[in-house]
Amino acid sequence: MVIFDDDAQHALVPAFLRLMSFHHEYRNLFYYRTGLPGRLLSPLCRPLPTLYITTPDIGPGLYIQHGFATIISAARIGRDCWINQQVTIGHANCTDAPVLGDNVVVHAGAKVIGAVRVGDHVTIGANAVVVKDVPARTTVVGVPARIVRRNGKRVDEAL
Repeated sequence: MVIFDDDAQHALVPAFLRLMSFHHEYRNLFYYRTGLPGRLLSPLCRPLPTLYITTPDIGPGLYIQHGFATIISAARIGRDCWINQQVTIGHANCTDAPVLGDNVVVHAGAKVIGAVRVGDHVTIGANAVVVKDVPARTTVVGVPARIVRRNGKRVDEAL
C-alpha cells in the first residue's frame, strides 16, 4: 500500500484535472478502464470521438499520442506501449485479434491485423502493415512488413 503525505495528495488533484481537461487520449483510456463511473463523468470532459478502444486486457503505461482516427482492438496489449495516430490494431475476422508484447511502439498509420503476435521491444514503422508474427527486439517497416533491425543490428529479412 502506498501512503502519500498531504502535499503529494494535493498535487495529484491538479495533475488529474489537467490530464482530464487537455488530453483527450487520456480521457478515453480513463473512461475505458473505469467502466461505468467513467461513463458517468464523460459528459463533463468529452472523450475523443475518433479513438476506439475495445481491448479487454491493457497493461499499465499505455501511451496514446494523437489518438485521432485510431482503433485499438487487440486481444492483449502489454505494458509500456506507445501508439500513434491513425493506427489500426484489429481483427481479421470475428476471432483473430493481435497480441502486443511489452514496450511496443506503433508509429503513425501502421496496421496490425489478425491473429499475430508482436514480441517485446518491437518498433512498427509508420504505415507498415503487419499480418505475420513479429519476433522480439526487432523493427519492422513496409507493406507487407519486413524486419529491418534485429537486436540493434541492421538486417533485411521477411517476416
